[in-house]
Amino acid sequence: MDLPVMPPVRPMLATSVAEIPPGMQYEAKWDGFRAIVFRDGDEVEIGSRTTRPLTRYFPELVEAFRRELPARCVVDGEIVIARDGRLRFEDLLERIHPASSRVRTLAERTPASFVAFDLLALDGTALADLPLSERRAALETALAGAGAPVHVAPASTDIDVARTWFAQYEGAGLDGVVAKPLDAPYAPNERTLFKIKHLRTADCVLAGYREHKSGPIVGSLLLGLHDDDGRLQHVGVCASFPMDRRRELVEELAPLRLDDLAGHPWEAWADESAQASSRLPGAVSRWTGTKNLSWVPLRPERVIEVAYDHMEGTRFRHTAQFRRWRPDREPSDCGYGQLEEPQSYDLAEILR
Repeated sequence: MDLPVMPPVRPMLATSVAEIPPGMQYEAKWDGFRAIVFRDGDEVEIGSRTTRPLTRYFPELVEAFRRELPARCVVDGEIVIARDGRLRFEDLLERIHPASSRVRTLAERTPASFVAFDLLALDGTALADLPLSERRAALETALAGAGAPVHVAPASTDIDVARTWFAQYEGAGLDGVVAKPLDAPYAPNERTLFKIKHLRTADCVLAGYREHKSGPIVGSLLLGLHDDDGRLQHVGVCASFPMDRRRELVEELAPLRLDDLAGHPWEAWADESAQASSRLPGAVSRWTGTKNLSWVPLRPERVIEVAYDHMEGTRFRHTAQFRRWRPDREPSDCGYGQLEEPQSYDLAEILR
């Protein structure tokens, strides 16, 4: 491979802001795997956000890139999987599998797509130093003839359009809007972009905590919500506490601490069959590997209000943020019914 921009390259990053800023280029915030694609003839390499190779996990995209992308190019974008008109991040997670046969099966069953939103090189020319407005024009020209599963991300400089996208696109599984300065060059691994995400709150049952990697202090709080059958399902974690607060929480939660899991709603967490059928903490995945996911069980008697951006199925997609304790709420009243459901929106309408 001999390109004017060679791997590895870290993608540009974004800083979270509360409002959509004016005077920029706006795009949807795709919920997938960030990827930079390098193509030099038949040679294709897909690099992740951390520069780790993703090529072997998406054989159907490697074939598509050889067919749909310019012969020599470097393209920044997002790998996504859509099902029933909605992005499915959980299907992407299944792709990170050591068995090639399993990857091939999933590639046929749930094929991935690639949404391109930046062009770093074309033929023998590096474009990273050009302003975004010029790179975007070059991207649209270079991929004008591309077909599915390769798409060019919709973009607009109209802030009212961005506000409409922010309201509508969540129903297709997207999680906000990205604003990009029009005159900015491509800045690898720098937070020169802006992301605006949905933010909601939920009252959850506190059912345990994991210790911090530095020692016996609170690392993250384990959150639960009751389903329609009254079972407490693990929905995610709340973290990002100052170190002093982590130490205080150990003492604060000590009266709720259980010596064992007997009678706890998640007492079956170590059972593999239970892990497959329920949302329980502690499951080791291909992402967590050998990471210690043991946890300290608590009597599920306290309610905590957290902020979250959006759901992935029945779980919070990202780490929730602590807002306050809710002594006025009963744990039994904390269920999925309180969560806001975004209006459905067909992903095909975005990519068309």
